[in-house]
Amino acid sequence: MPTDGRTIQIVGSGGREHALALALSKSPHVARLIAAPGNAGFTNLATLCDVASDDLSGQVALAQQEKADLVIVGPEDPLAAGLVDMLTDADIRAFGPSARAAQLEGSKVFSKNFMRDQGIPTSEYEVFTNPGKAIDYIQASQHLVVVKASGLAAGKGVIVPNDNDEAITAVEQIMRERVFGDAGKEVVLEEFMDGEEASVLGLCDGTDVVPLTPSQDHKPAFDNDQGPNTGGMGAYAPAPVVTPDRLEEIMERVMRPVVTGMAERGTPYIGVLYAGLMFTDAGLKVVEFNCRFGDPEIQVTLPLLKTDLVELIDACIDGILGQINLEFHDGASVIVVMASPGYPGSYPKGLPIHGVPDAEAIEGVTVFHAGTTTSNGQLVTAGGRVLGVTSKAEDIPSAIDLAYEGVNKIWFERQQAHFRHDIGHRALA
Repeated sequence: MPTDGRTIQIVGSGGREHALALALSKSPHVARLIAAPGNAGFTNLATLCDVASDDLSGQVALAQQEKADLVIVGPEDPLAAGLVDMLTDADIRAFGPSARAAQLEGSKVFSKNFMRDQGIPTSEYEVFTNPGKAIDYIQASQHLVVVKASGLAAGKGVIVPNDNDEAITAVEQIMRERVFGDAGKEVVLEEFMDGEEASVLGLCDGTDVVPLTPSQDHKPAFDNDQGPNTGGMGAYAPAPVVTPDRLEEIMERVMRPVVTGMAERGTPYIGVLYAGLMFTDAGLKVVEFNCRFGDPEIQVTLPLLKTDLVELIDACIDGILGQINLEFHDGASVIVVMASPGYPGSYPKGLPIHGVPDAEAIEGVTVFHAGTTTSNGQLVTAGGRVLGVTSKAEDIPSAIDLAYEGVNKIWFERQQAHFRHDIGHRALA
């Protein structure tokens, strides 16, 4: 296992990477953090380097230049494009799945076919490359159809319509208008699933997988789960819907079969496996897989992790995950995402942000930066999801109250921040 005093490079610029930086900064194994490109929230945690996360050769060159002992790849795009493969070829230690393993997220067609082959429970589906045939299928369908762009679409490529007319419109937008670019060359049409969702993040070493604290994300943009899907408007952990028995079922029927199936295909899965799950009347089903830490789920799972994150990552890379005893803190964590007005549609940039220090002055509150930058020394908005106001408290109701106490300290100049007012509502039911 590598020695202490290491330089670690974090690839990415969002709230996920900010959460990683904060967790890594607390490890005695870390001497220096590099964030490429990072954001305004990293200032006191890492050295910022102006290399885009999708600049694969630039990231490799930076790791060589800075003599990085470990590179942790945050976003899905560079993982799917093969950044870990390139780093490994350059003899640089890296954490994340290979490009072939990352197809579990990079191609919904691959993922659904993989689940079918491995006997992993999921909804019925069909794959289409021709928009006309996709529309014919919807018109003939006797059930509501969910439309998914097969490729990566920043978490927005899944459209859950209210009726089949809306599903047809979604096909037109994805396949003909290409609102998600090449991600819409293929679509997966699947039967709508009804039930309560949950997310389980598993750490994988190629043969073994261990779960972090189960969480629940809030994808729709508006209160009461209304509006278009987003990258995530908030989350909480632990999710009461994932009982100990259900977690064991998830491990036996979903997580372990993924790791076994990928190994059998000669593409061992090393990194984070995110399972989006739904508990339906027919039982457990997988909604989707992601090949990295979920955002915003990571912001509520890492605060509950007691075991050193660097030691866990080392164990994954070295194939000795079974030797690590995972420990967790008691309590609960909640994140409320503050987004730019208009998100997930078009939104302004450059709105001055006020009150972040006041929010972080509240004991138990941390503000993770996602879409922020500075302009003439002023913190300003620079993306859709701007901040993640995160709390840690003794239980979920207390954590909800604490998170919104933090939210109420922050405001955007000129236009009001957009956020949901009901994060964690299912846990209170």
